[in-house]
Amino acid sequence: MLKTLDDLPYRNQRVLVRVDFNVPLRDGDVTDDTRIQKALPTLRELAAGGATLILVSHLGRPKGTADPQLSLAPVAKRLSELLNKPVRFEGTPGPASAAQEAFVAAAEPGSLTLVENTRFDARETKNDPELAKVLAGYADVYVNDAFGAAHRAHASTEGVAHLLPSAAGRLMQRELEVLSQLTHAPEKPFNVIIGGAKVSDKIGVIENLLDQVDALFIGGAMAYTFVRARGGDVADSLVEEDRVEMAGDLMQRAEAKGIALHLPEDSVCAREIAPGADTAVHPSGQIPAGMKGLDAGPAALAAWTEQLSTAKTVFWNGPLGVFEVPPFDAGTRTIARAVAGLNGFTVVGGGDSVAAVNAAGLSDRIGHVSTGGGASLEFLEGATLPGVAVLEKA
Repeated sequence: MLKTLDDLPYRNQRVLVRVDFNVPLRDGDVTDDTRIQKALPTLRELAAGGATLILVSHLGRPKGTADPQLSLAPVAKRLSELLNKPVRFEGTPGPASAAQEAFVAAAEPGSLTLVENTRFDARETKNDPELAKVLAGYADVYVNDAFGAAHRAHASTEGVAHLLPSAAGRLMQRELEVLSQLTHAPEKPFNVIIGGAKVSDKIGVIENLLDQVDALFIGGAMAYTFVRARGGDVADSLVEEDRVEMAGDLMQRAEAKGIALHLPEDSVCAREIAPGADTAVHPSGQIPAGMKGLDAGPAALAAWTEQLSTAKTVFWNGPLGVFEVPPFDAGTRTIARAVAGLNGFTVVGGGDSVAAVNAAGLSDRIGHVSTGGGASLEFLEGATLPGVAVLEKA
């Protein structure tokens, strides 16, 4: 059973909180503060208990050296604005540098300090015990609220939890409750929408949910591997040739279990991926030579919207087209509106599907928007997440 804040003696203590502030930046400003917002309930609860907060997070992939472009300084600024209180921050060569240690040690009771990017230290991703020891020395207890990094065994996500009394924050707790519901007791009918480029990235999720799901919708470039497995002509569409047989086997297994497996019946096609490219709609199994399927077509979207309308539980991960390049974003946006309009429990997890919901201003109409792309997928595959396993009660 997961240990939570209810099990942790954090009141009036120094608390090391692993947050996931891996947010997009542009010109020194945070462009999407969703992950910061999601951490606020835990931070406010800890602060209300008199805790002195020491926050650690990674940002980007600086490869173990200090990169000014990936400093957490803009995050500290945005966090201060959201909390309407000072956030102590001092850019240093790393999270365990002598300057950082001295700065953290000077934190006054009840204050909030954000430590510089954990990945400025090469020992972070190696789960080095010496770095974990330094981070653990910053506090009396440890809280991990970074579900988006829970699938990594790093010093700040796993190593430090062995050295301090530890528990999950409220965001981590909520993520695990929701995803566990999908794998164990979803209200029926349970529909799953999977998109993205590669079958290989999502096959584990599909296989692990086959015993629960009632209908499976497969879109994005990965759909063309399935269309090919059915004997369709997908021309220049992206196909994982080494996964065609696997796709065919999965469709047979779904049919044997009585699962409705939906592929896009038509596709928006073009000769190149470019903004404003000339497009044409063709049946997904009859794409002309020289063209490639780049988004779900209008007939597919109309059918899917109707078929989804009776669902009581929906999980959606991955775009239905090349979402970042208009006009191939229409399918993803249409499904975002369809999911947001459902009278049931909806979960959106990861990447472009979350971006589509946010861009359309629909996030408040989704039951749960997950902060963990890779972590949520690995959990739904049935994998053990190192950052979660270390927080479970003996």
